[in-house]
Amino acid sequence: MSNPTLTRQLGLIGLVATGVCSMLGASINVVPFMIQRHVPEIGPYVLYAFIFAAVPALLAAMAYAILATAMPRAGGSYIYASRGLNPYLGFVASFSQWFGLSIVIGVVAYVTIPFFRDISKALSFEGLAVILDSGLVRVSLAMLLVWIFVYVNIRGAKLYEKTVIPLMILMFLLGGIVIVAGFSFTHVDFFKAILEKEGNVIPNLPTSDFQLRNFLSASALLFASFIGFDSIAQAGGEAKNPTKKIPLAIGLTILIVGGYYMLFTGAVYHAVPWNFVAEESLKKDITAPGMMSYLLPPGLTVAIIAGAAIALINDLPAMLLSVSRLMFAWAEDGIFPKSITKIHKDYHTPYLAIILSGVMASVGILGSHFAGDFFLGIDIMVTSMMVNFLLMCITLLSIDRINPQLASEIKLMRNPALRKSIGWSGALVLVFFLVIHTWKDIQTDAGAWYFHSTPIWLIVMGIASTIFYFKFAQMKRKGVDVKSLFSKLP
Repeated sequence: MSNPTLTRQLGLIGLVATGVCSMLGASINVVPFMIQRHVPEIGPYVLYAFIFAAVPALLAAMAYAILATAMPRAGGSYIYASRGLNPYLGFVASFSQWFGLSIVIGVVAYVTIPFFRDISKALSFEGLAVILDSGLVRVSLAMLLVWIFVYVNIRGAKLYEKTVIPLMILMFLLGGIVIVAGFSFTHVDFFKAILEKEGNVIPNLPTSDFQLRNFLSASALLFASFIGFDSIAQAGGEAKNPTKKIPLAIGLTILIVGGYYMLFTGAVYHAVPWNFVAEESLKKDITAPGMMSYLLPPGLTVAIIAGAAIALINDLPAMLLSVSRLMFAWAEDGIFPKSITKIHKDYHTPYLAIILSGVMASVGILGSHFAGDFFLGIDIMVTSMMVNFLLMCITLLSIDRINPQLASEIKLMRNPALRKSIGWSGALVLVFFLVIHTWKDIQTDAGAWYFHSTPIWLIVMGIASTIFYFKFAQMKRKGVDVKSLFSKLP
């Protein structure tokens, strides 16, 4: 009897849901508002920074879509760079991605629990809210969320699609309440609501002039909001008609999510003054539902908090799929133990890779709890994904020379000159963003060195390099033709 293999069961809607659910969550309900604390004096320019942050993401998305047509396999970014650029750089790019996303899975699970707390408060269940705010309960429930979706991923594409597609639809419906309400109210309405609810006049709030340094720092951080479409590429081994549907799914995801980001963020800041958001962000962790609750009746407040919680929960199954397929692809090439390629005989999923991804996400939960600042995890992810996207753009520049046979299989944007213009544009913009983000991280007063994302990322890359060169040397000693291995698709 032959060994079970991955099967192509994911359709276009499932792929789009994977990308959308990976991108929407903390990125829309928390980051555009907490950024007022993390990047002081960004002030009223958050939406413009959001738009600017979309530029490198769009270029990277085009690189992914082009490469996916030639290499539709599980482990997307690793396969693309290892075959079209260099095996070591392919592993570094994907290990960087795997580490960043694994940590963020834990971060997302951890920041979801306060939304349940806020729902309890809105429903006047004060005792339950207090329980949900305790450290042990918060960590335990976050762990439970992660492992529920580990189970969903192991059970295969059918249960996965039945989970993420309805949740995605519900998330958009509940998020639509925020958009409609946000554009229905003005700052005058907000100040009246504050006066009625709290019985005092708003104190003098900060003002802000445009500062290019703050704008660029905010854009580099908001870039994290566009990370997630790459999870579609990681599922290349399980997508139906992948050479057509993966690029289409990436394009649709970017358009849907980009439009939603602009509407949602614009709506909240249309109703809630940015300087009030900035003032509140210095006192506590804030969210879009928390800000809009001043204007909405209790029933709608509960609905939008539930929508935010669903948006966060949606991240988990999609990102677990993404990181587990990277591990699977490494194991197929012999860089990780071959046992990780084991496929469940009934569900046709790489169950061991999924379980190990759950373990790594659990580490991210503990890290978020003890660090006391979930932005550290987001900073690590931003660094990791900028490097990953940069190497995808460089792969677009190198594949015609490094692997002309695979380059000839590209079915989207066949003109090499046009592909290279996208590669150069993406590489230059991403280098610029990476420098800005790294400089800000180094300059930030974070207390201890391990609260900076850059040294943590460098340590992880050192570990990745050690793993790769050890396994690469081991394969050579065993007589493996590594040149042939890394020139063909698995």
